[in-house]
Amino acid sequence: MTPSPHSPLGRRLGHLVGAYGLLALTALLFLAFSLALPDTFPTLDNISEILSNQSIPALLALGAMIPIVTGNFDLSIGYGLGLAHVMTMQLLANAAWPWPLACLVVVAGGSVVGTFNGIVVEFAKINSFIATLGTGSILYALTGWITNGARIIPGPQGLPAAFTDLYDSRFLGLPVCAFYVLALTAVLWLLLERLPLGRYLYVIGSNLRAADLLGIPSRRYVIYAFAGSGLVVGIAGVLLAAQQRIGNPSVGLDYLLPAFVGALLGSTAIKPGRPNALGTLVAVVILAIGLAGIGQFGAQFWVTPLFNGATLLLAVGMAGYAARRQLRHRRAEPPRAHPDLRKVAS
Repeated sequence: MTPSPHSPLGRRLGHLVGAYGLLALTALLFLAFSLALPDTFPTLDNISEILSNQSIPALLALGAMIPIVTGNFDLSIGYGLGLAHVMTMQLLANAAWPWPLACLVVVAGGSVVGTFNGIVVEFAKINSFIATLGTGSILYALTGWITNGARIIPGPQGLPAAFTDLYDSRFLGLPVCAFYVLALTAVLWLLLERLPLGRYLYVIGSNLRAADLLGIPSRRYVIYAFAGSGLVVGIAGVLLAAQQRIGNPSVGLDYLLPAFVGALLGSTAIKPGRPNALGTLVAVVILAIGLAGIGQFGAQFWVTPLFNGATLLLAVGMAGYAARRQLRHRRAEPPRAHPDLRKVAS
């Protein structure tokens, strides 16, 4: 007998499928590719390559998720990544700065850009889509001005080995950049799920009016969210420079769509209906497995943007469905405050 979706057992099963269905699909997809490509796919070398290639998109997806928690979108992250990337190369290759100082300045600059985005959105009252698209265009112009449209190529001495080791070194037999992703996921999980900051951000994203009634300074916390996103973009830009070792003024745009695919698809997993760090990590993993698998099958170059675009549409649809399903369940339950509102009120 199939349990009714309105029974406690049916709701429980529905919750488990919604929360962990994407994680189960990830395991099934990995198993399917492993069976189809047993000599190349389930190998340590392939896993290491996947982790290495997808670490920067994963960082960007986690960064993009932070403003989404508040109901905003930062479309400037791709342009910001390109600017952070070329600024790192400019300071190292042309200005001969010490690499720790160059990295620190670029990461701090990313946070400043994010703060500016938040100020524009909150104080100028411009929709976040429009505001960050405008600031992103400005960042792209700055990138072109710095590079004059050409690549930045280091001299014969190359880049400092300690700098390139930020991306190339290994830890426990795996690329160290994968552990950066895990560390950022853990930090965001702690901030969003265990600290008052996260509860404030979720309340702002779910009900701005309620946040104002509770006395939450929503403007300040939205700016914090954009600043955090910019900080992550700066870190990703430094790592991209360590990976590519040349400054490419147009490289950042290639990462914009995968970042939003991961962030939006992540809101359908672990905690369906709300953006969360663990769900975003699961989404990035399934995207990485899918891209690696179709790549090993010899797919044409245009399959990757097709995959990303189709997955983005699917992610937006699934995120909307998860949010509507969560809203229906709240309406079906006896009236009570939203969990985040109760935590804030307490």
